[in-house]
Amino acid sequence: MKAERRSKIIELIGKYPIETQEELAERLEQAGFPVTQATISRDIRELKLTKVSVDGIHQKYTLLQEKEKNLAHKYIRVLQDGLLSMDQAENLLVVKTISGMAMAVAAAIDNLEVPGVVGSIAGDDTVMCAIHSVGEVPDVMAKIQKLIGE
Repeated sequence: MKAERRSKIIELIGKYPIETQEELAERLEQAGFPVTQATISRDIRELKLTKVSVDGIHQKYTLLQEKEKNLAHKYIRVLQDGLLSMDQAENLLVVKTISGMAMAVAAAIDNLEVPGVVGSIAGDDTVMCAIHSVGEVPDVMAKIQKLIGE
């Protein structure tokens, strides 16, 4: 049922400019798929739906495009250009960057899906990466260094 519902969601957002979760739930009900708000929210997240502007005023749900094949190379380039140093603080990896590059470096780390990294938070020149455990931080640092060719 879940696969059929999600297939219907993709069909509906391709056919109609659906702007809200309520509107999507209504369309699904009309198509014979009664759903709760929690189910809709989970489906949107797991299908990686996003909203795009239709006319500068209204938005609609759409599927995120698959990652470009060469995107990993671009993220590695961001790391090479922006990363200055890395240091461990318990289970956190503290990454120092060129001023203004922290958000790009955090996005690169997150999108490269470096094993061990739970998530990243960025300021102006510092990224804090949460790592699963204290013992994994040196491995994560080594993986990032290997990615950037050090």
